[in-house]
Amino acid sequence: MIQPWFESAKLGIFIHWGIYAVNGIPESWSFFNDEISYADYLKQCDGFTATHYDPKAWATLFARIGAQYAVLTTKHHDGVALYDTAENDLSVVKRTPAGRDLIAPYCAALREKGVKVGLYFSHLDWSHPDYAPVPVGERTKQSLTTANFEAWEGGKENAAWKRFVAFQRAQLTEICTRFSPDLLWFDGDWTPPHEWWDFDETGDLLRRLLPNVIINSRLGTHGDYATPEQGQPIARPQGPWEFCVTMNDSWGYQGRDNNYKSVREIVRLFAEVVGMGGNLLLDIGPKADGTIPPEQVERLEAFGAWNTKYHEAIWGTDAGLPPGHCYGASTLSTDRKTLYVFVFDKVVDGFAVKGIRNKIKRVSAVGNGDGGELSFRKIGGADWVNVPGVLWIAVPDAAHDPLATVLKIELEGELDLWTGAGHAITAN
Repeated sequence: MIQPWFESAKLGIFIHWGIYAVNGIPESWSFFNDEISYADYLKQCDGFTATHYDPKAWATLFARIGAQYAVLTTKHHDGVALYDTAENDLSVVKRTPAGRDLIAPYCAALREKGVKVGLYFSHLDWSHPDYAPVPVGERTKQSLTTANFEAWEGGKENAAWKRFVAFQRAQLTEICTRFSPDLLWFDGDWTPPHEWWDFDETGDLLRRLLPNVIINSRLGTHGDYATPEQGQPIARPQGPWEFCVTMNDSWGYQGRDNNYKSVREIVRLFAEVVGMGGNLLLDIGPKADGTIPPEQVERLEAFGAWNTKYHEAIWGTDAGLPPGHCYGASTLSTDRKTLYVFVFDKVVDGFAVKGIRNKIKRVSAVGNGDGGELSFRKIGGADWVNVPGVLWIAVPDAAHDPLATVLKIELEGELDLWTGAGHAITAN
């Protein structure tokens, strides 16, 4: 069930943390794709220490930059749990020097800062002996295909598969009853076929345990919101949605991946997502010792400073103008009387906004105090047939923000947009 807090959250932090941070290799996929043997992959358990893990520092950082929720991996496809599961011994508690539950203190720290708790859970588990009809040590991309599952005698009624589904639900019950997350973020529902999973029963279980939990779109038909990933939407998704994206090219920590997005690129992503009515779930990948890489912290801090300066244009707003009205993103105040426009490039000869029928009370640059009022005029239009001209706003260099300038357009009355294709003007 979608909750009001989610649709007004705007920003969340995704955290991929696990033993894969030891060697700085792709989470789970590295052994699936034969980049490393399964045995060598699990040897990383020996180096996962979480020595400097400070969930309170994480929570303080997230809250400071404006994040309203965070989502941490409880278990990725490799099956290594970050909490003390009673269902097997494959956890950082029993198999790594960390030796303790890492989820509970994360939940407590977030709640102390007023940040909603999200937990990621992988449906599939490439380490569980009942997950697939091949020995665990022989599991590769070729052996974990849908074709192999379909060859499994009895299909979804196979005894091993039924044991695995029971194991999965038992772990979900642990997570719900121990940690009471506000949001469950599922992944890995593509193999075997959906009907094998009996997601209806799993969804009913989760709703009984946590009636108010929000569930993402990867639990069959039980999802509450859409989750486009990595590829930024061009058209606005229907209903509530969230765009999850990496800060560089990797979900978990990979020290050799230096292809980081600039702060300006992150700001633009965020403004465009919020302007289309979505949330941005921005990913970080902590190191094996629990520290967040400095390159990621620096970007979060700078991004957060921009968020603080332009808070009024982001939080407490709704999606802005449809495409075609201006060359930038926008948001609209909940009373529909103030339009905020995000300008991503330096303005040379005025910034144009089309289709506003309202009279304009005032235009200003957010964050510039009383000196932020800007001159404007309307070009063209035919008021006598209610066809508006183009609002042309002068944006001097003093108002320019190299990350993104935010214009505040105060309207007389609620926003009244003209979206016509144009026509001949009579009585002209």
